[in-house]
Order: sequence, then structure tokens, then C-alpha cells
Amino acid sequence: MSIASADSKLPFDIKLTDQKKPQDTVPMATLESKLQDILSDVLKTSAIEEAFCGFVLHSQEDDKTKIICCLEAFRTFWKSVPQEAHEGMMQYYVAYIHSLKSHQRIKLLCDMLCTAVEKAHIPPKLICDCLLKCDKLTYTNSDLWCQTFIVIRKVIGGVDYKGCRDLLRVILEKIQTIPVNLNISSLKQLEVATKVVSYILDRNACLLPSYLAINEIRNLYNDKKRTTHWGLGEVLSNFVDSFRPTAHMASITGRPKLLPVVGHSGATGNAWKLETSSLTFILRGLLPYDKELCRPQTELLRYVLEQPYSRDMVCSMLGLNKQQKQRCPVLEEQLVDLVLVAMERTESEEGSTDGGAASQLLWQHLSSQLIFFVLFQFASFPHMVLSLHEKLSKRNLTKGRDHLMWVLLQFISGSIQKNPLSEFLPVMKLFELLYPEKENLPVPDINKPQCTHAFAMTCIWIHLNKKAQNRDARFARKPGDDTAEQRALPHGLQETLDASGLSKKGLGRDGKPVKKPGDDSLDQRSMEHKPIPQALKEQLDFLQQSFNMKTLPMTDYRIALLCNAYSTNTDYFPLPMGVLVEFIYGSSSNKTTTPMPGLNCIASGPTTPLTMSLLDSLTIHAKMSLIHSIVTKVIKMAQSKITLALAPALVETYSRLLVYMEIESLGIKGFISQLLPNVFRSHAWGILHTLLEMFSYRLHHIQPHYRVQLLSHLHSLTSVPQTNQHQLHLCVEATALRLITGLGSVEVQPQLSRFLNDPKQLLSGESEELNRALVLTIARAMHVTGFESITGNWCKEILTTLVHNTPHNWASHTLSCFPVALQQFFRQNPATQENRAVLKKNVEDEFKKWKTMTNETEIVNHFSQGTPALFLCLLWKMFLDSDRVNQVAPKVLERIGARALSAHIRTFADFLVYEFSTSVAGQHVNKCIETLNDMIWKYNIVALDKLVLSLALRNHEGNEAQVCFFIIQLLLLKTSEFRNRVSEFVKENSPEHWLQTDWHTKHMAFHRKYPEKFYFEGLQDYCGYVNQTTHQYLPIYFGNVCLRFLPVFDIVIHRFLELPPVSKSLETLLDHLGGLYKFHDRPVTYLYNTLHYYERRLRDRPPLKRKLVAAIIGSLKDIRPPGWCLSSDYMKFIAKPIEEINWIPDQTYYHRLMAKLVDTISGSVPAPNIDWRFNEFPNPAAHALHTTCVELMALPVNGKIVGNAIMDVVLKYHTMIAREDIMKWMNGLGLVLTSLPEPYWMSLHERVLEVMKTDIMTSTNGSSLSGLTHPFAMFDFTASHSSFSEMTCAYIIALTHSVWHHSSIGQLTMLPQFFKEQVKPLVKTEEQFLFVCHLVGPFLQRFHQERTRCLIDLTIELYEMLEQVDKNVKVLNHMDSISDFLYHIKYMFTGDLVKHEVERCIKNLKQPMQMRLRFITHISKGHEQQQQQPLQQQQAQQ
Repeated sequence: MSIASADSKLPFDIKLTDQKKPQDTVPMATLESKLQDILSDVLKTSAIEEAFCGFVLHSQEDDKTKIICCLEAFRTFWKSVPQEAHEGMMQYYVAYIHSLKSHQRIKLLCDMLCTAVEKAHIPPKLICDCLLKCDKLTYTNSDLWCQTFIVIRKVIGGVDYKGCRDLLRVILEKIQTIPVNLNISSLKQLEVATKVVSYILDRNACLLPSYLAINEIRNLYNDKKRTTHWGLGEVLSNFVDSFRPTAHMASITGRPKLLPVVGHSGATGNAWKLETSSLTFILRGLLPYDKELCRPQTELLRYVLEQPYSRDMVCSMLGLNKQQKQRCPVLEEQLVDLVLVAMERTESEEGSTDGGAASQLLWQHLSSQLIFFVLFQFASFPHMVLSLHEKLSKRNLTKGRDHLMWVLLQFISGSIQKNPLSEFLPVMKLFELLYPEKENLPVPDINKPQCTHAFAMTCIWIHLNKKAQNRDARFARKPGDDTAEQRALPHGLQETLDASGLSKKGLGRDGKPVKKPGDDSLDQRSMEHKPIPQALKEQLDFLQQSFNMKTLPMTDYRIALLCNAYSTNTDYFPLPMGVLVEFIYGSSSNKTTTPMPGLNCIASGPTTPLTMSLLDSLTIHAKMSLIHSIVTKVIKMAQSKITLALAPALVETYSRLLVYMEIESLGIKGFISQLLPNVFRSHAWGILHTLLEMFSYRLHHIQPHYRVQLLSHLHSLTSVPQTNQHQLHLCVEATALRLITGLGSVEVQPQLSRFLNDPKQLLSGESEELNRALVLTIARAMHVTGFESITGNWCKEILTTLVHNTPHNWASHTLSCFPVALQQFFRQNPATQENRAVLKKNVEDEFKKWKTMTNETEIVNHFSQGTPALFLCLLWKMFLDSDRVNQVAPKVLERIGARALSAHIRTFADFLVYEFSTSVAGQHVNKCIETLNDMIWKYNIVALDKLVLSLALRNHEGNEAQVCFFIIQLLLLKTSEFRNRVSEFVKENSPEHWLQTDWHTKHMAFHRKYPEKFYFEGLQDYCGYVNQTTHQYLPIYFGNVCLRFLPVFDIVIHRFLELPPVSKSLETLLDHLGGLYKFHDRPVTYLYNTLHYYERRLRDRPPLKRKLVAAIIGSLKDIRPPGWCLSSDYMKFIAKPIEEINWIPDQTYYHRLMAKLVDTISGSVPAPNIDWRFNEFPNPAAHALHTTCVELMALPVNGKIVGNAIMDVVLKYHTMIAREDIMKWMNGLGLVLTSLPEPYWMSLHERVLEVMKTDIMTSTNGSSLSGLTHPFAMFDFTASHSSFSEMTCAYIIALTHSVWHHSSIGQLTMLPQFFKEQVKPLVKTEEQFLFVCHLVGPFLQRFHQERTRCLIDLTIELYEMLEQVDKNVKVLNHMDSISDFLYHIKYMFTGDLVKHEVERCIKNLKQPMQMRLRFITHISKGHEQQQQQPLQQQQAQQ
């Protein structure tokens, strides 16, 4: 046989075992035979060729002719092959090629494949897949490897973009099989494969979106252990680097330096979320982001952790769910680092003048954080202790050791009973490290609260001993055991130590200690005969002696020490705890009582509560025991229906215990879900009244869901007949009003949305005033948070139910201040308005009936149950006309009841306005107001706060509205009754109740001087009516008419602000009653909300703004240090005469103001010595932010001017700022601007537009821009600032990013309109478009998460801007970066949501850009081919 024939008859037996046999078609073997025949025909040679095979030269034309001759047969064959057998046949074809040895024949069959693709006989993707999947494809087979990639290079252009993506992945993996130390003879194989990769990645070829390619590359090489083959290094690195501009457009400038303010509106949103496992920012897409964005953001988390009341934000940032127990190692690490920070501060503050108060607050906060995160198993206690040991062993930090042990004692004492001893023994490693003394630790001064920290290690030792005793072992001595100190370590505890691996430095994956060899510091061998540590002996002796004392004094901290040491020992703990309980309960053997305000109201004797310093000195476990004892006592008294009221000391102490977040389950959670329901079920109305008073006047920082839950409970009380008594009803409504008006702006929407399915729980069924207050709160929240720009659909169901329960209208001057959504709702749902003349006639008619009716029963029935609630109007006329009232009047009022009386008050308010409006000014008005005051103060018919609230919330227009406010002013100021009460109360009392021990004494003195009566006693005396039933007054512990009036005063001020003609009256009210704000629980927040919500009304009234700020802030001057709120510059402005209001601050003023905020956030200035548990703000940063905003809004300068001046601090006067601190200032400005009303931060939009109009942006000669004026260099603030080459446009981008990063989603929702109406008309050049992309790019992710509609609108605007630019410029120099950015938007956010909208824009683009974007939308095949032809010609020329 000849050589040629032998080659064509090669032994070729290919079994495609993985190929499924086609059903009901030709058998696979038959198809394979036919294909082999066709291939044999292609390779068939003549006798002459065989004879002269070594001398015959084949031309390409001959090969093409041979291919064309056989191609028809192949095409016919291929059509006969079933679809499902195509892959099998192609695999057979490829395997046949791999069976050949002749280079010429291999090339011939490969060329045939290319021709088949060219003629569209075979899909190119099938050929590429089969070629690459062949097992015999290895780089060592040079011919087949090279021919394979040559074929792929030729045909891959016909593969769809998803197929190209898949092929790229396979090719990269194939190249990885080539050894790094490649022999030079095999270099050809690497080069041919690299050319294919280069072609796929060629942006001009547009085989696939480059965004998909980089995704595959970074996915393949994301493992640090897997590196790119050196042959591909340059190609891939250049390609990845080409995406850095896109990554920059999607990144927030200086993001790692932007810090939130815990408790601020934007602090709980998606903007601050981190990856739970790595603490990195959540970045969408595998773009080459800057390294600083990809690093773990430990500084951010540690900053948040350090802030008081930050635990909810930490859980939000890390995605931690209390219901799912999941350990978070990165959180553990940051808690440990925060402990080290506290240790360092203690070292530096030792011996300071304030006794280390700042570090004391940090340790107190750390204790709370540790308990929370370990309790919910987000952190492992033994892990943290061993980590602390490891880090402290490398540093000399010992001065804070007592504080550290105090923190650890908090958790140990509360959890050691429920957990194995092994989890706590690692603390002993810390003891050995931090307490190396061989001599006794001294007994500290027990008259100072710090002594409990000095005893902390000894207490820990005692708790471990007690735990060991439960395992039949002893670790130390107990009180009264004089020989215990000589005993060695008990064998049971030795076993525990050994099993726990305490002496080892590591823990297992389960969080339990794991023993390592070579570390036997506390191992059984070294502890077997070790006595009790010498260092603790003296302190243990002291505790034993204290325990054996006959009486334990309350003048020092000895009791706290005993409680802390023995809180887990049921034999010894009852003694010290019993002393505390007896101190606030009263002795069972000596039952003393103390009088309370009101008739026949007596309470248990003790009036002095436990001090906060003593409570702070107790461990969490001791506090839990104390609060459990108090709650049990209260429930027992409620169930026994004892008339004796709770001891004032008990009530005050209980309210103080509720501030500790560490005991939330027994504290406020138990208060709401256990204590209140129990008291309510027992009908213990006196105790219920007490608890509501506590909530109103004593509790701070209660989480909003608890407050809304209580509000729901209060509304449900109205359906209970027993609660229809005047004193309790007044308390319930006053508490509900405080709860409603006290809701933070950021809390309103999330909390109210919980009740959308059943709004009735949230709304009052009968109190129009409470429902109106809720509407005002919703309006304020929508305005302050920026939700004005969003439709009010979220609250529509609530409002519908509200107006159904209590139909009402709003005055036009009030309605005009509402957000548009609320305005539309109330205009579309008007209530029936009663005619004032009709009201007057009804009153006259009823008054005639009163005079003519003689039967007492009929009188009572008629006037107490009649539909028109007019009885108060009749009483007023009686006093006004004849000054005589029938004895039946008190009976009618009693029959009406407390709840129904509210309707009478509303009618009475309307009637008063009508009467005063139609009266002639002069003596008659004076008599009217005197009569009205008599009804309040002399006859006790109606409470001042209820009447003023009703008047302030009634719907009056024009002159009647002014008359209404006139009546309010006369009520409050005309007579001295209320003014005297306010003056006396403000002068004699302090709002710092947590520092007082004599509150009850002052409270009783005030009520003795100004007693309150709730059951018409004055009217009864006046009428000579003798009531047969004496009303039992409910105990009043904290409240009075002044404090009840505060939330009403808040509303009154707002109503006065809405009507400019009554400004002078408001100033008069503030002059006389402004001192009450000394007792406001949130004075700065109220001022902030007022100035923010009424910015438009106050814009042109600077004297009123100054008066408002001076009155409210000035009320606290006696109890706050200078500069606590307002700057010295503003205080000088306040001190100026009234007429001097034209103060225009210079730029240095704004710099100083912002510096104070920036330094507070960064912690570079000492925080004010404030107990944040009782402050309206949770931390120094929140306080500084709100006070700064209040001052800025109170300036006698237009908001736009102020906004520009704030921005100029960094935009024009940045030379006054240290360059390394510039992002701190950007962060501060972002916080301030987003916290101010719209006119202040809208100036930023004008700055953006100004930059877009600059020459460097409007020049169409973009190709001339290079170096520092290259667009991406100009817009990179971080890089340009570090090289001193930054431009204004970079500053604007950085500031805009800071502002928008801190913005609420409501504020961001305005961006689509801004870009559409103001930005898009200006965009004509490529630089302008890239500037816009840099501005909006980083925030598309947030829109994707929170407002998809805005994302869609912004994306469409970007495409339309691009279309404008493409038409305006000859060439787009950065089309690759632009297309990458648009693909980033598609694949990360929009998907196909905007495909149809942007298709028109893409079709209108020039051909190069259109080719790059053709995968975003559908373009016809013919249109696509027409576009490809010029590109192919261009490539051929190249």
C-alpha cells in the first residue's frame, strides 16, 4: 500500500460514549461512517501525487478547489444529521483531525471548517467548543495546537457575545496549562493562543462587551494563589487597567474617610453597609477599584462601635440579625481593638484633673457593647479574652486593668450560671498577665465609686469559685471560712482547667479553647498545689469582714461590692440586695408613709432613690436582680389592689434602671410587654398612671418600636370604661401626645409603615387633637427627611383611616406648610365644616332650655347625652351673664365623663373664637377672658393644656385665626395664674433629675403651693354641691401643669409661626414662658425641626428666629456650660439690641463653626462631659451636628448665602485646612448640608452647573487634553490632591459625593429631575458627559436598592446626554470607558429595564460607539453586518 493511501486509511476507531444516540434517526455509526468517507475524499490523492509526494508543491488554490468540491457533499451530509447529533459529529471531526500526522492534511481539514463557517453551514460556536474540549489538545502537539487556535481566530467573529465570553474562559484556562518555564521551542504555541485572547479583548473588534471579559478575567484570577501566565500578563493587565476610569466613575471620592453620625437620619441606610466577613465596602462588579476601597474598613466600624447607642447601626452595617445566631469574627476583633484604645486612653489620662472621666464613659459604653454582642452570640467571649491576652502581652498597658476586669465582670456575673466554666477561665490568663504582683492588692477607698472597678478581679475570682463549687470543687474561700486561703486548687476545677485548654493561646472553630503544647502557665501540673493568689487575699478579707457586719451603711459602696461579688451565690446575695430593696421599698417592720399630691393620696415612705453612681457601681447581674425585684413588687401590688401608692424612691430608682440598655429584656422591654399589660389587667389605675408618668418625664433613648407599641396600647385604653376618669384620661392623652410629637423625623415612616395593614392600632378613635398631632408629625418628618419629593402613598391608608375616625380640615396657612402629597390628600378629602352662626344659634337655643328645664334628671340626661356638645359653652354663658350656676352643673359634667368632655372642649373653642370675633374690644373682652380663666383655675372645669391644645389645632381662617391666637395669649398671660406657676417651677427645679435625691421634696412643695384638681371641685364649692362620692386621686410623682403644657407649647409656637401677623404675640409668649424649655426633653431637636420645617416662613423674619433661639437655648444657661450649643459669635449676636439684626458673618466664622464639628467627629477635641444616657442626643457627634445646623439656620442671612459660604470653606478657603484632613472637612460639610433645608444645599447644584460651563469643560477640542488636564486625571480628587494638582471640578465632585452619600433617599430622589431639567441641556462635550458620570455613577447602586424608578430615569438621561455629545463632537476619545460604564449600569443594576428606551439613542450614535453598545439593545442582523463591514476593512488595512 502507498504512503498516501495508508494515511487515508488510518486505523481510526472513535467511540463517542458521552453522546446520546438520536432517537428515530440514522444510527450514530452510520453517520460516523459517512463523515469518514467525506473526509477521506477530501484527503484522497492521485497516483502521481503519491509517487512524487516529496516533490509535489501544493498551492492554496488547489486546496481551496479541493475543499469547494467536497464542501457540497459535506453540506448535504450535515443537513441530514439530526440537530441533536451535531455536537457528536463535530467531535468526531475534531478527533479525526487529531488522528492525522500530516501537517498539510491537518491544515486542509481545518480550512474546510473555516470555509463551512464562512458559508454558514456550521455554527462557529460549535466548532470552537469542540476544538477546545478535545482531550488531545495539548501545547506539546504543536501543529494541532496552533491550527486549533488559528481556526478559532478565524471563526470566532461569528460567535455571539455570550459564546465569546465562554470561549474566553476556556482559552484562558487552556493557556494556564502551559508551564511557566516554557521551552523556547514551544513559544509559538503560547503566541498563537495569546493572539486569540488579544483578538477577543480587542475593543475595536467588539466581539463581546468588554465588561463581560473583565468579569471572566477577574473571576479566574481572583485567587491570590493563581497568577496570570507571563505570556498573558501584559495583555490582561493592560485590559484590566483600561477599566480603572470606569471603576473611578463608580466610586465615591474618599469614601473610607466619610463617617456617619449615629442617631442621624442617614445613619441606618444602605450607604454604610459592609461585607460581614471581610468588612469591605459592598462594591458591585469586578472592576479594578482603588485599593483603599477594597481594604477592610476597620476604622469605620471601630468609629461606629465607639459611639454610644450604636449597636443597632452596627447590626445594620454588618447585616446581623438578632434572630439568627451568627458569630462575626471581624466584630470580635474590633471590640478587642476598642478595648485596647480604652486602655491607651486610661494610660494617658491617669492623674488628669477630671479623673479620667472621658475614658470612664468609654469603659461604661464598652461594657454595654460587650454584653449585647456576646449575648446575641455575634461575638465569642473566650475568643475575645484570649485575643486580648495575646495583644496585651506585647504592650505595657496596665493602668486600665481594673476597668478591663470590670467590663469582663459584667458579662461573667450575668452569664456564668448558664454557661460552662471553661468559657470563662481564659480570664485567668489576663489576670496572670495584668496582675503580676506578689504582694496584696490594696483595698481602695470605698467612698468612691471607682472602688468597684478595683475589686473587679476579686469578684471574678469569687464567681469562678462559685461555679466550681457547683461542680463539687472550690477555687477560693467564702465568707466566714478563715482557712480557705490555705487550700490548694480543687481537683474538680483542675480538671476543668485542663479540659478547657486555658493555658493555650488559641480556640477551636466552635469557639472553645484548644490546648497547644508548650504552654502550661495555668495547666494542671502548675496549678495542682497553688494556693489562692496572694494579690487578692486582702480584698477577699475585706469582703468577708463587710459581709459579717451587723448593718451595712448606704453612705459608701460596700453594698455594691458585696452585690457584685456574690450575685450568683443564693446564700449570700440576699443580704446586700435586701438592704438596697429595703432602702427604696421601706422596711416591713417600720412602715412609714409619705403624702402625695391630690386628695387622700398616700405612698410608701422612702423618697430618696438610689443614686446613679451607686447603680453604675452594680454589675449587670445585680441590676437585673434589682429591677426584677422592683417589677415583681409592682405587679404584686397591682394584683392585690392596695390603695397605698408606690414609694417615690422605688419609682425614681426604677426609672433610672430603665436607662441601661444592657438589661433591655428586663428593662424597657419588660416594662412595655410585661409590666404594663399586667397592671392594665389588674385595673391598677394608680400604678398605670405612675408608669405613664415615668415614660413621659424620666425615660430617654427608648427605641422607637417600643414607643409606637405603647402608643397603640394607649389608644386601646380608650375602649375600657374604667379609664373614663378625668385624671387618668388627661395623663393618657398627654403621654400619647408626647409619644407622637417625640417621634424622630427618620423614625416616622419606618414605624408607621408597620401598621399599614391595620392603621386603627396607631390612631385614636375619638381624639381629634391626637390625630391632628400625628398629621403634623408626618408632615414634619416628610419635610425634614426629604420625603416631600416622594409621593405620600405610603401613608395614604393611615390618613384615610384617620380622617374617617376624626374628620377634620386644616387652615390654609397650616396646609400651605404641608408637603404637597399631604396638601393634595386633605384637599381631596374635605370634612364638613360647621357654620359658626349655626353654632351660636344652637348655644342660644340650648341656653334657653337650660333656663326653662326644671327636672334635674331630664337636665342631666339632656345636656350630658345631647348630640351637640355644648355644655361648656352654656357654663361660660352662665358665668358671663349671671355669674350664677345651678347645682346640677357638676352632675352634668360628671355624667359627660372625661372622654366625651373633649368634644365639648372643641366646640367650646370654636364658640370662644366666634364670640371674641364678634365682640367689641374693651371691657367685655376682659370680662370674657377673666371668666375663661376662672373656669380653668377657680372652678377646675377644664385643664389649661387641653383647652389651649384644642384652640391651637382648630381650623380657623383669616381674622378668626388671629382671634384664636389672641385668646391663647390672653389665657396664658392675661392673669398671673399660669405665669406664676411657670416662674416658680423653673426657679426651684432642675431638669437633671438623675443627679437629684430631693426631687420629691421640691415636687411636693410645688403641688402644695399650686394644687391641681381634676374633678370640678372648684365648681362644686361654688355651686354648693356636695358630692357623695369622693374621687380617689391617682399618685403624681413627676408631672404638673407646667410639664404637661410643654408639648402643647411646642404646637402653639408652630401655629403662631404659620401666621405672620401674630409674630409679636409669639415673642411675648417666649419672653414670659420660654423658661419652660429648660425642662424640654429635646430642646435642640425641637429647635432644629422648627427652623427646618418653617424655613420658608422664617426666611424673612430674622428677629423672630433670634428670639426663638435665644428663648429656648437661653432657658438652659444655668445648667449648661458656656458654648455647649451656640458659638461665642452667635451669643454676641443674641446679646445685641433688638434692632441690630443685620449681622453678616465673614468666612472665618463658618470655618470656626465647621472646625468644631469636624474636630468633634474625629475625636481630636475632648468630648463634653455629658452623661449621654440622659441627653437628647446619643453621642457628641449628633449633638455637634444638630447645634451647628441650628445656628446656621438661625443666622439672619438667606439660606442660599449660608449654603454657599459653607461650601466655600473647602472650595475657596481650603488653604486654611491641613491637606491630610480635607476629606474630614468634606465629610463634615456633607453632614451639615444634608441636614439643612433645601435652599441651603441646592446651592451645590448651582456649583455643579457653574463647573460644567467652564472653558475646560465646554471645549470641543477634547483630544488636546492630556496629562493633568486629561478628564480622568482632572476628576480624580484623591490622586490630584495628593500631587497638589487638583482643580475646582475635582473639589466639586468630592463635595458632591460627600453630600449625596449622606443624603436621605428622599433628597436623592430629586436628582433625576435636576439632571433632566438643568444638567442635560448643558451637556455638549465629552468632558461634560464624563463629569456627569463621575457625579452620578457611585449612587446608582443605592438607587437600585431603594428607588428603582429613579435609577431607570437617570440611566435614560445618561443615554440621551451621550446622544447629544455624539452629535456635537467629531470623535469620542473615551468611548471605551463610556461604554464600559454603561455596561456596568446594565449588568449590575438595570438589566433589560431600559432596553427599549435606550434603543433609539443607541441607533442614533455614530458607528464606532454604536458598535460598542450593540449588545445592550436589539439591532437587526443586516444593520449589524453593514456596521461590521467598515470595521473589518479597517482591521484588514491594519
